[in-house]
Amino acid sequence: MKGHIRQRGNCWVIVVDLGKEPATGKRRQHWETVRGPKRDAQRRLREILTSVETGAYIKPSRLTVGEWLQEWLKGYVATNCAPRTQASYAEIVRLHVAPALGQIPLTQLEPQQIQAFYANKTSEGKVRTARYCHSLLRQAIGHAVKMGLVARNAALACDPPRVERKPMTTLAAGDIPKFLDAVSDTPHYALFVTLLASGMRRGEVLALKWKNLDLTRGYAFVVESGYKLHGEYVTRQPKTASSRRRVALPPSLVAVLREHGRKQSANMEDLCGRLTDEDYVFCNHVGKPVDPTTLSHAFRNAMQKAELPHLRLHDLRHSYATLLLKAGQHPSVVAAQLGHSSVRTTLDVYSHVLPGLQEAAARSLETFLPRQLSEGNH
Repeated sequence: MKGHIRQRGNCWVIVVDLGKEPATGKRRQHWETVRGPKRDAQRRLREILTSVETGAYIKPSRLTVGEWLQEWLKGYVATNCAPRTQASYAEIVRLHVAPALGQIPLTQLEPQQIQAFYANKTSEGKVRTARYCHSLLRQAIGHAVKMGLVARNAALACDPPRVERKPMTTLAAGDIPKFLDAVSDTPHYALFVTLLASGMRRGEVLALKWKNLDLTRGYAFVVESGYKLHGEYVTRQPKTASSRRRVALPPSLVAVLREHGRKQSANMEDLCGRLTDEDYVFCNHVGKPVDPTTLSHAFRNAMQKAELPHLRLHDLRHSYATLLLKAGQHPSVVAAQLGHSSVRTTLDVYSHVLPGLQEAAARSLETFLPRQLSEGNH
């Protein structure tokens, strides 16, 4: 096996002799152009020779990054990902990755090009977008490696920008009465109370049917999650086993849900119908689930009217978890209620609560320590 470099204008051409094709006896060669100093071409020549010797050599293809991403979306993503994930990946490819990297041959994609792409997105203030692109590229190129299209995953050599975690906004215990007054005037009072008092996600609450509630024992069973996709409301099973769970409901929430059910049943009778276990717990006047966007708008308007701190609807879930941890509930119990896959996730998300818990734990130890320690006697 031989290889050499020759100059052509401002570029360097690498030629590697790969021997003869066993079936035809024809001579095989690898040709590649490198722009830059000669040492870059020499380094690339060594890489090619090493890959041939170790059996990792892959014949160059005309397939571009953009073409491969489309194949990946239509093949792997379409059969292995949820519809909403499919739509999200397709959008990030179309708006961000393909315009920047799509014309580069897949076999010639270098970590420097990907890193420069992340830097450009960061300079535009799109740090989260850059991180999402990194996750997508890591998966897509990793699949190309499995398919034998490239020898290495260039995205693994790159570092996405870090996201500065913003302080979490939650309802304080003293704000809860004001919050309940604010949402009591909305048609979604029972729904908002359920979000705050159960810690369930918006999609999980919207997908609840009456058959998923056991108000006698005080439980809700999360078996589906609802969301909008291309303007249509769809439901699907939660992605993880931990998200499919039984959630314990406080007695006050059970009372709210019982009253909500009585009102809903009366409305159904007015429409010459009857409430069944298959009906959604929270629905509009025609029995369809509440529109997620409408719900978020109603919540924002109620918060502004009450002059409460700026909260997103999802912050009710954070408020629930924070209040439980401050009340002394064990993180593993909170993790089970939230549907987290591990306690580590809970501790990471709600790390802002830990210092207060540690101080409380230290103070509680005073009960067991001898009095003379606090008096300074030895």
